[in-house]
Amino acid sequence: MASRRFDLFALSEKMMRMDDAAWARHANPWSVVSRMTVLPLMTLAVWSRVWLGWAAVLPIALVLVWTWWNPRAFGLPASTGTWASRGTFGERVLLNRAQVPIPRHHLGWAKGLAWASGIGAIPWVYGLWILDPGFILGGLTLMVGGKLWFVDRMVWLYQDMQDRHPEYARWLL
Repeated sequence: MASRRFDLFALSEKMMRMDDAAWARHANPWSVVSRMTVLPLMTLAVWSRVWLGWAAVLPIALVLVWTWWNPRAFGLPASTGTWASRGTFGERVLLNRAQVPIPRHHLGWAKGLAWASGIGAIPWVYGLWILDPGFILGGLTLMVGGKLWFVDRMVWLYQDMQDRHPEYARWLL
């Protein structure tokens, strides 16, 4: 019996309840760019405990709602030839790798950049715990920088794969 491996990428998609309609809307560059607000907003929401006490749960909940709603918040893009749209397509290609295999080097980079972003969570959380802007900014730099680099690698993945599967080529407008 083959063992099932943990797939953080698939888990994220499942938690976000992404369907084809949500993915199509998330290809809007406004969705991708505004997605980068999540971590800074969460930083402010958590820091607000200093001023709001337990009422800080409200801004934290609002950021979590924004995180879920963001891929659905914008309309279909007028064009999908943008860097942001292609990055979104690359994420879908990565998630579909069990059905349509991708080159190993793309998977290696995706996992490595996910680890870099994840490691950034350590100083970020610690900084939020002790209210240290240096740790917070260091963690945010790793997390956001890792995510932006990840999106850039997903553009590359999509460009490498768009001609290998008919469905992928149809995503371009």
